[in-house]
Amino acid sequence: MSTATATATRSGGTRQNVTQARVLLSEWTKLRSLRSTVFALLAAVVFILGLAVLVPSVTVAHWPPHDPSEAARFDPTTRSLAGIFLAQLAIGVLGVLFITGEYATGMIRATFAAVPARLPVLWAKVAVFATTTLVVTVPTVLGAFLIGQSILKGKNLQASLGDAGVLRAVIGSALYLTVVGVLGLGLGALLRNTAAAISTLFGVLFVIPIIVRFLPSSWADPITKYLPNTVGEAITTVHPDPTALSPWAGFGLFCAYAAVVLAVAAVLLRRRDA
Repeated sequence: MSTATATATRSGGTRQNVTQARVLLSEWTKLRSLRSTVFALLAAVVFILGLAVLVPSVTVAHWPPHDPSEAARFDPTTRSLAGIFLAQLAIGVLGVLFITGEYATGMIRATFAAVPARLPVLWAKVAVFATTTLVVTVPTVLGAFLIGQSILKGKNLQASLGDAGVLRAVIGSALYLTVVGVLGLGLGALLRNTAAAISTLFGVLFVIPIIVRFLPSSWADPITKYLPNTVGEAITTVHPDPTALSPWAGFGLFCAYAAVVLAVAAVLLRRRDA
């Protein structure tokens, strides 16, 4: 990324260039200093690992199912990663708070006074947040998979990372959570209000898909195929819907949605007052 042209003056009178590296360090300091960071990431880890124990345990206790078709559709990887559904709430909210918290406290004015170009701040927030989320979620989902499979092994239902599509689904779960958080961050930068950004994020991921289901199938089917939650979650499943986009194509579109939100936020960030 380019170096910001602004300069900051220290109390001692020396002037120091405001580089992207220094902005990154500043945003990392902010992220790790927020109490919400610890709570949200801890909640995500608890959701992922907790359901990796609960769901496979319940599955083993009630196996085989009464419905043969349920056994035919059984996916051990999905059972181990059930916590992703709840973890995305925590990660998404954290992404929103990472930027709207500064607007709420007024600290954003000091941030933009130090970095008048503004955009380096947004890019630094995205980079720091995405990296932190990946560092936390990749080992967590791997651990959840291994825990779940060790439980399912009691009924010989386990899968392995070497099976087709399994490693992609496991790592894809961490990638999905990361982009959900980045999408939340983008909405926070765009709307500058915590409640509005969280409501919009949840509306896009959960409410709109429910509304679409009530439409005629001739409308619902093509719309559902391109909804953010549909294209994003495709990478988290071992056996994706053959009528939908392929896992990587869907994930690419999901990333594009987040990129569009960030692009609009970036344009408005330069035009609006803090």
